[in-house]
Amino acid sequence: MTRVTPRTSDQIVAAAPVRTAALPVAAGERELRLDLFRGLALWLIFIDHLPPNILTWFTIRNYGFSDATEIFIFISGYTAAFVYSRAMLERGIVVAGARIFKRVWQIYVAHVFLFTIYLAEISYVATRFDNPLYAEEMGILDFLKQPDVTIVQALLLKFRPVNMDVLPLYIVLMMFLPLILWSMLRKPDLTLALSVVLYAITWQFDLYLPAYPSGAWFFNPFAWQLLFVFGAWCALGGAARMGRILSSNVTLWLCIAYLVFAFGVTLTWHVPRLNVYMPRWLESWMYPINKTDLDVLRFVHFLALAAITVRFLPKNWPGLTSPWLRPLILCGQHSLEIFCLGVFLAFAGHFILAEVSGGAWMHFAISLVGVVIMSAAAWLFSWYKSEVGKGDRRAKSAEGDADLAGGGS
Repeated sequence: MTRVTPRTSDQIVAAAPVRTAALPVAAGERELRLDLFRGLALWLIFIDHLPPNILTWFTIRNYGFSDATEIFIFISGYTAAFVYSRAMLERGIVVAGARIFKRVWQIYVAHVFLFTIYLAEISYVATRFDNPLYAEEMGILDFLKQPDVTIVQALLLKFRPVNMDVLPLYIVLMMFLPLILWSMLRKPDLTLALSVVLYAITWQFDLYLPAYPSGAWFFNPFAWQLLFVFGAWCALGGAARMGRILSSNVTLWLCIAYLVFAFGVTLTWHVPRLNVYMPRWLESWMYPINKTDLDVLRFVHFLALAAITVRFLPKNWPGLTSPWLRPLILCGQHSLEIFCLGVFLAFAGHFILAEVSGGAWMHFAISLVGVVIMSAAAWLFSWYKSEVGKGDRRAKSAEGDADLAGGGS
């Protein structure tokens, strides 16, 4: 598989008018750290979608403000820019845009397919066990009441059952990737600044996309675009230019201090007795920590985690080739399929816990079995690609493995 390495943004801009082999990325090995943490994000999302259990205490949302969603969106922006910038420099915005929209269509079809299977799964269980609470809890009552209207709203990405909010967000962000990349390859810092401005305007004027039957999107694209664009900025030279800052001991201790502060705050959520130690002025300033609009506290928490990770986990870390981490990496390399499978498995686990047993060990077993199934599926997809899809891979080799931007294969 071909892979590419980033250059600085100045080199990118200099190379753009010439359209030679000088690209923001060049042939090389795959960045396994991205696959590793994207796979980890998928595991954490699956576990967080289940009722609280033993493994839930190993997910990052219990120890700080951000969670696996920030990891997934940042890496999505990073890998998308990493791959499609090459096509844009070589072939221009029209061809690159066509490839991006092809990927958008693939993700959209996957979303519709998942929506259909998910509805069938929930409806069957609710009818078979005569328990309408499943339909209410998973947010499909409106579909059962008005299936014709709801289907249209679902195709417009306005109606989404519980746990199906990430893919619509990703679809919308990818739709604007051609414009983001075109601007990023010329004025990367200005593009990031404009993203920050849009984020600030979103908070100031309460911009949102309406949902059906009421309310707004759970993940507001006007706010979450900041994390996506920041990932693209890092991929196209921003991370390299921040090298001195990231390696600074001052940055390290600031990040550690913020992570400790976030841990202390989240500890008061799990141990209410500790809430007496929280100053009231701090609570009034800080709460609510808004996930829908990507609260600044969540964004900064992710930045602190990312800075420490980059500092202590280099690209050539030997552990990336360990067989123990291979399942995570494989899941990250097939993120679209594994995410869809994880949503399906999460409801199946929810059903088993409700109908069979809700004990702690059953919670743990279901979480573990779900992770094993996701890993086995990722291995199967990888085997199929390497053994059955060799011809397709040769045909796509000239395109720089554009599917990587979606993490699908």
